Amino acid sequence: MHILVTNDDGISSPGLAVLVRAALDRGHTVKVAAPAEEYSGASASLSGEEVDGRIALVEAAPPNMPDGVECVGVKAAPALIAFLASYGAFGKRPDMVLSGVNLGANTGRATLHSGTVGAVLTAASHGIPGIAVSITSGAPQHWDTALLVTRFALEHWEDRPFDEWILNLNVPDVVPGRLRGLKPAHLASFGAVQAQIGRGDEKHIAVTYSAETGPEEPDSDHYLLTHGWATATLLRAPVDDRSQDTHAVPREDLGITAPTPFWDVTLPGLTDDDAAVPGTGDVTVDAATVMRRT
Repeated sequence: MHILVTNDDGISSPGLAVLVRAALDRGHTVKVAAPAEEYSGASASLSGEEVDGRIALVEAAPPNMPDGVECVGVKAAPALIAFLASYGAFGKRPDMVLSGVNLGANTGRATLHSGTVGAVLTAASHGIPGIAVSITSGAPQHWDTALLVTRFALEHWEDRPFDEWILNLNVPDVVPGRLRGLKPAHLASFGAVQAQIGRGDEKHIAVTYSAETGPEEPDSDHYLLTHGWATATLLRAPVDDRSQDTHAVPREDLGITAPTPFWDVTLPGLTDDDAAVPGTGDVTVDAATVMRRT
């Protein structure tokens, strides 16, 4: 299996090497393509820096990277990197994407904003499975714990039939001996931070961020993580609700009284093979057909 490793903390983050080692331990080939600079909070943004219409690349040497692993810094958000990888921008199309190890947990509804998670969700939307991994500390001391959890999860995820779900792992920054284990968890109902808006001026908004607390939710990722468990949560890219109780609204009900657009007109005398045969009935055609006949 060929694995793309990325993150949102940037190409200089030591968390990249942890995921690379987990993949190599499992016998996979690896390519590292991560943002040239930090893109935390980028979610699934497809932003990037272009030079003459091309995404800019930089040389990279992530810390503690095993020998022989090809690495590149990309001036782009992690989701754009995953998007480009799905089209073969970094060589062979990856069979899986590993993202992280993120500096700080990605739990609760705050995962909506995570660039770490956004990269994997974007890959999944293009048919590539993946795992996002985060550790609770901004300056981790126990990368070996994250490695153990990631390697175990990868072993049990790599042969799983692809169904558009991705795996979001969170690992406490503790020595392996203090880890209680790995537990499935649902997203906490609150995010990681809350914002307080203060007095600003015409050109500024004063914002103060603080850790957000919420109700005790014993089965949530936040609760289990703070009680010594690594957590595993299945996430999925946005999907529509096929059972939604909605219906079409006629243009007249929207207050539109202008003539019918040309692409909605019915032209008489057209057959199914788009030949003009007078008297054969009316056939509705699309804009391209209309344009060919005008």
